[in-house]
Amino acid sequence: MAPTSRKRQPRNLPANNTPRPRPGVAPRSARGSAQPSDSSTRATRVLDWLLQQLPAPYRSKARDYLVLTRMDRPIGALLLLWPTWWALWLAAADFPPVKLLVIFTLGVFSMRAAGCAINDFADRKLDPQVARTAGRPIAAGRVTPREALIVFASLLVFSFILVLFTNKLTIELSFAGAALAALYPFTKRYTHLPQVVLGAAFGWSIPMAFAAVSNTVPAVGWLLFIANIVWSVVYDTQYAMVDRDDDLKAGAKSTAILFGDADLPILGILMGTFLLAMLFVGQRAALGWPYWLSLLVAAGLFGWQMWRIQGRERDACLWAFRNNNWLGMALWIGIVLALAVR
Repeated sequence: MAPTSRKRQPRNLPANNTPRPRPGVAPRSARGSAQPSDSSTRATRVLDWLLQQLPAPYRSKARDYLVLTRMDRPIGALLLLWPTWWALWLAAADFPPVKLLVIFTLGVFSMRAAGCAINDFADRKLDPQVARTAGRPIAAGRVTPREALIVFASLLVFSFILVLFTNKLTIELSFAGAALAALYPFTKRYTHLPQVVLGAAFGWSIPMAFAAVSNTVPAVGWLLFIANIVWSVVYDTQYAMVDRDDDLKAGAKSTAILFGDADLPILGILMGTFLLAMLFVGQRAALGWPYWLSLLVAAGLFGWQMWRIQGRERDACLWAFRNNNWLGMALWIGIVLALAVR
């Protein structure tokens, strides 16, 4: 549903009231910057320390590749990691095999990095028009589209090599996962529901984890997959609310634009749906009290997020998006402890 009232439409102005970039042109500060404005300060310091170990001529290009793959913003990888670990522990009904834990953890980071590379390739003409993304390497001209495709292909090959150490069913499922990762960046041009495709891409590690551990995907695995799609729509809508005004001008589509003035009520409904789905997951997996406690923590975190974003300020929406990392961690701890005290 489109916004119905100009008066009620959230403005989402930049915190510092800086002018918006001209279409197709990155701001001067973004073109000269080595990283986007929303990079994590802590992660950036770690990258700076690691880059100091490289010979000076390679540092600049290495930094650009790391920023291209969002190593300066690990939150996306963590939001992909927690559901993968949920699935591994639930599939094993205990601590999962170490080999699979290593494979899937490395796979999470490599596939997320690959997805970021192809996303920036797809958005190479859109990103310069959005203040938050104008400093990304391709938008700012520090990495060419061809280089981004090479990075994407290399990471995809690495991820596939990891999958080869599992079983036939997991290998077969991996092709669908790769297709979803490549498809997502282009969906924002044709549908207002790219967040649903993102959720499927982010959550495809769930059936793969069940397949790798037990050579089958039971009903609880698909239920967890659906729950993760709902959760992904929640946090990526919060993320899209940060750029809603810029996206409207650039012609991009998102659930934040689709929901319009009804964004907060719909987010509340989606949060409740996710919690209900995770309740069913706990019932099917016969999890004990630590899991139910973690579900209460998740409900509390959702409530905190809704309270913070009621004014729809950009910084608050970005905070709510990042806060989902703690929600995912809380549920994983609940699963681990519930299985341990059986």
